[in-house]
Amino acid sequence: MRDLRNIAIIAHVDHGKTTLVDQIMRQAKIFRENEVVADCFLDSNDLERERGITILSKNISIEYRNTKINVIDTPGHSDFGGQVERVLKLADGVILLVDSAEGPMPQTRFVLDKALQLNLRPVVVINKIDKPDARPDAVHTKVFDLFCELNASDEQLEFPLLYASGRDGWAVRNLDDPRESIFPLLDAILECVPAPQQVEGPVQCQVATLDYSNFVGRIGIGRVYRGTLDTRKPLVIVKRDGTVQNTQVKQLFTFEGLGRKETSVVECGDLCAIVGVADIDISDTICDAETPEAMPAIAIDEPTISMMFRINDSPFFGKEGKYVGSRQLRERLFKEVERDVALRVEDVNGEAFKVSGRGVLHLAILIETMRREGYEFAVAKPQVICKTIDGVKNEPIERLSVDVPSEFAGKIIEIVGQRRGELIQMESRGVRQLVEFFIPTRGLIGLRSKALTASQGEAIVSHLFDHYEPFKGAIPSRTNGTMVSMAQGKAIPFAIDGLQQRGEFFIDPGTDCYEGMIVGEHCKEGDLVVNVQRAKQLTNMRAAGSDRNMKIAPARKMSLEQALEYIEDDELVEVTPLNIRLRKLFLTELERRRNRFKTEE
Repeated sequence: MRDLRNIAIIAHVDHGKTTLVDQIMRQAKIFRENEVVADCFLDSNDLERERGITILSKNISIEYRNTKINVIDTPGHSDFGGQVERVLKLADGVILLVDSAEGPMPQTRFVLDKALQLNLRPVVVINKIDKPDARPDAVHTKVFDLFCELNASDEQLEFPLLYASGRDGWAVRNLDDPRESIFPLLDAILECVPAPQQVEGPVQCQVATLDYSNFVGRIGIGRVYRGTLDTRKPLVIVKRDGTVQNTQVKQLFTFEGLGRKETSVVECGDLCAIVGVADIDISDTICDAETPEAMPAIAIDEPTISMMFRINDSPFFGKEGKYVGSRQLRERLFKEVERDVALRVEDVNGEAFKVSGRGVLHLAILIETMRREGYEFAVAKPQVICKTIDGVKNEPIERLSVDVPSEFAGKIIEIVGQRRGELIQMESRGVRQLVEFFIPTRGLIGLRSKALTASQGEAIVSHLFDHYEPFKGAIPSRTNGTMVSMAQGKAIPFAIDGLQQRGEFFIDPGTDCYEGMIVGEHCKEGDLVVNVQRAKQLTNMRAAGSDRNMKIAPARKMSLEQALEYIEDDELVEVTPLNIRLRKLFLTELERRRNRFKTEE
């Protein structure tokens, strides 16, 4: 049996995990000499590349000094934190990456806490050491303090410390060492991370994460914790609820380099991908048929936000999408549940579906993926999922951290205060301040764009679910009304020019509009119904001074997340492969009035 190490790379968002894995793969000669490789190679999904974030954890393995090292690249964003928690079960050690300027951030605390609870051995890497504002000594002290706060054992406190630049491909034990390669980090892994324990006995292999293939369905990715997994022997699968089912593993793969290698036997401690087991799920244990013994269940995080997905019933229904019916929408959403265990889907009335997830970003990624696949549908405002504890309504509370230039810290505190946030900590970092709060999840909806506006685009906002607290009361919503189109047709420049004093437009001249579509934001409270199709009346009378010069301001374009955060309860976001439109739930003014009278009664 060859030597083996299982290691996960954990860090806060954008601290350089995927870039570091890139360099490890390059220097471990996974790629051919002449192969052209994109940066952040493991972020292979289009959305991961565009947003610069990791959404799905990835497994690779490298060969170094006759040792196979299984490396797991994990997401850093809190909306995908459930995945991090589960894949850590596959590892024996972690590389904790910390930015040399920012230091430990909220997600650093979360992932490190999970790793320490699982008794994993950490290797700390202070990354991006070439930054002009790097402060490695101060960050080292903060990391040590964080370990102490999280009750690390004496063994875990004696972590090896390396300094690195993932982008330039080097790591060193001391700052004045020659900066040549990433190999000192690989040496530290071999020295400090223990090899998996060899436990003899009947086989036990637990599934910690899922992959999905359109050809073979669900693929379970797990680790052999005891014995040897051999597909030629009779096996059973023990489900989360304790039911035992006979099973036949059709194919078994281990991770080799970037790919997977088919095998019939997996040794104790190695990671594997299991193909051909129907309805395989996270936490399932594959055992020997004669002695079925389940491993402790893996907890799956509860969703905190829900959203209604419904078929598009606007006048532009079916013009831009390929899949527009409720049956197609239903199939796609339930197929997503197969891949993503943090997602819940409930069929409300055959036309609408309640989709629950870990955060607005989590659901926005799903909406964007479906949109690119050709789906057309409408989504309502995100709603927070509350719990009743001891007869009291409790809501999720998040730990929010905002890194902002010092002169804008007061504005940020004021904005978060209006949303029922409580200031818990302020820390000065040169010309910037790190401000931390506890804030209801409801208060986070729309907060990022407000914080960016207030700080001239400088704020770095991150948050993490912390606990539940009794309901904190109403949070002020959007104060301005909207401008709503009263008719169908193309928007005329003359009409937009005349209405600019009434507010800010979301559409350009020439955009196709329909009755009930939101075309802009009113400068006052209350909605304003406007005629954007009104053309200039042409007469045969002309005077030099009567024609006004049209100066049309650029339209305010919203991303999908901004649109979801902007809408109110009586509004929807219409999502098609070509456009994202805002609209009223009731398209005609008459229906809206009727609905208002009903609610007032």
